[in-house]
Amino acid sequence: MRERILARIRRALEHRPRLELPPSLEPASLAPAEARALFLRRLEENGAEAVVLESLEAAQAWLAGFAQTFEGVALGEGLPAALRPALPLRPPEEAPLGVSWALGAVAETGTVVLGSREGRRVQLLPPTHLVFVPGSRVYATLYEALLSLSHRPSALALHSGPSKSADIGQIMVKGVHGPGRLVVALVDQSPSDLQTPEAPQAKLEQ
Repeated sequence: MRERILARIRRALEHRPRLELPPSLEPASLAPAEARALFLRRLEENGAEAVVLESLEAAQAWLAGFAQTFEGVALGEGLPAALRPALPLRPPEEAPLGVSWALGAVAETGTVVLGSREGRRVQLLPPTHLVFVPGSRVYATLYEALLSLSHRPSALALHSGPSKSADIGQIMVKGVHGPGRLVVALVDQSPSDLQTPEAPQAKLEQ
């Protein structure tokens, strides 16, 4: 019986045209400056906030002012020590602010690429999510961003703006499935100059 069924399937497929595989993806021809400009424009269109910081020192000065409006923070494990705000550490479910370090960014969609090491709770639970992006890691397409990863984590998160949904009554509501505010800080600093610590240096506030 099994062989008869398989034989009928083979006969049915004999004259069926063979499907061709799609052509290989090719990197987009965008200069770095064009990719950055497109990324910032897409971020704004997606409802996110963006700031461009010319150096690590500028990033630290901006962060000091930005952090003043928050009472605590949850940090991604990959965040460099130099970009850790001087705030009490809180569990992600209690922190008003989450801060992450991006593996890269995608210009065509205004997306930040986050690795699993950062922790999904830090990325999703605090109402405000601040993501630092190295200025040299803005890529035209997701394809290019993925190719740039020398070590791919077990999972990736792609964030293209604040969490929003219009499922109920076709009314747009922010912060339904994640942070209602996404702030992206583009840091023009060589990634090699920003050392990633093994673990947070501060202790959780009891």
